[in-house]
Amino acid sequence: MATAAEGLPEAGAQPTKQDPAVETAEEAKEPAEADINELCKDMFNKMATYLTGELTATSEDYKLLENMNKLTSLKYLEMKDIAINISRNLKDLNQKYAALQPYLEQINLIEEQVAALEQAAYKLDAYSKKLEAKYKKLEKR
Repeated sequence: MATAAEGLPEAGAQPTKQDPAVETAEEAKEPAEADINELCKDMFNKMATYLTGELTATSEDYKLLENMNKLTSLKYLEMKDIAINISRNLKDLNQKYAALQPYLEQINLIEEQVAALEQAAYKLDAYSKKLEAKYKKLEKR
């Protein structure tokens, strides 16, 4: 046959142990009943440990979130108190400003009057200089 000539074993022939390229198959055997029970117990114990770890991690995550929410709530309460104090102080300042408003208007009025008086003083000074110049001119004659 051509297959034997090519180096391949024939259909009914047993593979030789000398050929490393040829693999042999072994029949799958079921483990003993005691081994199956032991493996099942081991699997369930490991699964229980895994699920316990997962649930513990989730529980810890929720506790962390709860603590973060509590801290955030406290910070918002502090900010609320600060905002209330700022609002109260702003109202006080507005009341004080309203109480000072008449005095501020008087100051503005006095400032306008001082500016007018200053202009009058400049005009009076200019007029007195003109009079002095005329007097000196007349005195020379």
